[in-house]
Amino acid sequence: MQYERWDDYLVAEHEMIERAMEVMRQALDNLEETAAKPLKLSRAVDFLLEFGDRIHNRKEEDYLFPLMEERGIPKSGGPLGVMLQEHKMERELLTRMLQDLPALRAAGADDREAFRRRGVDYLQIRAEHIWKENDVLYPMARRVFQEGDGETLLARFAEVDVSCYGAAARDRFRQMLVEVEQGGSGPKKLIENLSYAQLHAIMETMPFEVTFVDAEDSVAYFNRLDREKLFPRTRSVIGRKVEKCHPQKSVATVHEIVEGFRNRTRTEAQFWINFRGDKVLIRYFPVYDDEGAYLGVLEITQAVGWIRKLEGEKRLLD
Repeated sequence: MQYERWDDYLVAEHEMIERAMEVMRQALDNLEETAAKPLKLSRAVDFLLEFGDRIHNRKEEDYLFPLMEERGIPKSGGPLGVMLQEHKMERELLTRMLQDLPALRAAGADDREAFRRRGVDYLQIRAEHIWKENDVLYPMARRVFQEGDGETLLARFAEVDVSCYGAAARDRFRQMLVEVEQGGSGPKKLIENLSYAQLHAIMETMPFEVTFVDAEDSVAYFNRLDREKLFPRTRSVIGRKVEKCHPQKSVATVHEIVEGFRNRTRTEAQFWINFRGDKVLIRYFPVYDDEGAYLGVLEITQAVGWIRKLEGEKRLLD
C-alpha cells in the first residue's frame, strides 16, 4: 500500500505493532501454558523488537524527531525527549524478555512473575506511547512542517525498509506479523469488547438505516427497529429473499450487483434519489469474513440533503 502522508505511514505501523502486542498480552495472561510452549511469545517479542524498535522507532529517531527539532520542537525537556526516553524503556524491557525467555520453562514462581511484570510494563508504556504519538506528537509535527517535509520523510522511511529487508520489505513485515499471530491464538477482534446490549444499542443509534442481506440473498437484519425510517420495514421482512424487497423493474440490477460482490468484480454500488423533499443516498457494500469468504451485502440508506448544505468549518469546541 502506498501512503501519501508520512503520519498515515507511521500510524499504519502502530496498528501492526498493536496486533503483535495483543499476542503478547494473550501469552502473558496464560503464562503457565506460555512457559511450556514459549514460541508464540518469542515470535511476538522478536517482532516488537525487530519491527517495532529497529524499523519503526528508527524512522522516528533518525528522521522524524530531528526534522521536528529543526522546525522548532524542543528535544531536551520537550516532547521529543519524552518519546526518546520511552523508546529506550521499551527497548530495554523487550531485550530483557528475549534474554529470559529460554529459561522461562524452568523458572520459579518469583522469576515468572518478574518476567510477566516486565511484559505488562512494556504493554502499558507502548500503548500510551502510541496514543501520545497518534494524537499529540504527529499533529504537533504537522503544524510546524514546511512544504516538502512530508515527501522527504516518506522517502526516508522507504529507504529504511529497503535497507533492512529489500524492495519487498512491506510484504515481509506483513508476513512476519501473520507468523506472530499464527503462533498465538490470532488477533483479538475489538467487537469482543462489546456486549450484545451494547452492540444492539450502537446499531440502533446509527444515524442512518442499515440492512444486511446474507450469503443466501435473504434479509437477515435491519436497524432502527420500531422507529421512523425513510423506507419503512417491519419484522416480516426478515428471511425474505432480496428480490422480494425491490420493485420488479430493479430486480435484475439488484442481482447484478449481488453477483458482482459475490465474484469480486464490484467493490460497491451507490445511488441517490429525490425522496420526500430530500436527497437520499443508498449505498451497497460486499461483506467478507477474515478469510475472504462472501457473507452478504450491507445496504446503507441516508438522507444527505443537510450534508450537501454544509459550508466552512465547525470545530469540536465551537
